[in-house]
Amino acid sequence: MQDSQAPQQKPARGRLDGKVWDFVVLLLLGVFWGLSFSLARMSTETGLHPLTINYWTCLISTVTLIAYCIISRQPLPLKRNFIFLYVICGILGSVIPGTLYFYAASHVSAGVLSITIATVPLATFVGAALFKIEKASLMRVMGVFLGIFSIILLVLPDTSIPDPSAALWVLIMVVAATCYAIENLVIAARMPPNVNVFVVVTGMLMAATIMLTPIMWITDTFAWMPWPLDRSGWAIVLMAVITATAYGGFYYLVVRAGPVFASQTAYIVTLSGVLWGMVIYGETHSAWVWASLVVMFIALALVRPRETPDTS
Repeated sequence: MQDSQAPQQKPARGRLDGKVWDFVVLLLLGVFWGLSFSLARMSTETGLHPLTINYWTCLISTVTLIAYCIISRQPLPLKRNFIFLYVICGILGSVIPGTLYFYAASHVSAGVLSITIATVPLATFVGAALFKIEKASLMRVMGVFLGIFSIILLVLPDTSIPDPSAALWVLIMVVAATCYAIENLVIAARMPPNVNVFVVVTGMLMAATIMLTPIMWITDTFAWMPWPLDRSGWAIVLMAVITATAYGGFYYLVVRAGPVFASQTAYIVTLSGVLWGMVIYGETHSAWVWASLVVMFIALALVRPRETPDTS
């Protein structure tokens, strides 16, 4: 009897160690992703145009990931379905929301930015329900309405955010979040199986960089990165590194621990975004903003997909 019981304890230990690692990845991913909101604000301090910031972030991320593909000997697939994915995700995941993101960063605090980005899971569910990818339930619909109420708490009260004109930028960030949500649906529907997600992210960011290049010249907004790097320059480099790793890290977590567990990243990203803003910029928030954060967390809890029972 003792011999038959001994092998059963090792898998349990392995599962426990695996869960600890999953939580470590989740925490690190959320903390560093949350830092990007303060870095975005920092990157605008020297007056660089938002298009310029977005361009250099995409370019540096692309170069970083190309180096990864070369070192790991991962070729970039160039079949039609992959090129479609690169272009669409490049537009929806970088070109449009990235530019809006950096425009808003100089008008809205890092904490408020992080709360608006938390609407991505809410918008993703709405799109999934509309296209019948997922079934709508009363609890999840309530979560969507609470998410809308959370944004209302940011933009309507006169004392919510210091500058009333920033309310428009909050709504613009919701548009950016909607782009990210549509990108999530495209990835869910069109991502080829058994593909290295870092390779796909490489193609996506490469496509975004290529598309941004003529826009830079047409709008006459191109500018070289400052050298030696100043505070804004380092912020752009760090954002590029986070961009290059965050996508892959998130999908690594989806594959390893499942989408339900990975979706909890939204909580840590939002909370760490608020806390980073307080640490780096000494941001203080009104009671309306804190109320918005609490309501948003409740909304995320309601919209989060439920675990499917293990029948094995």
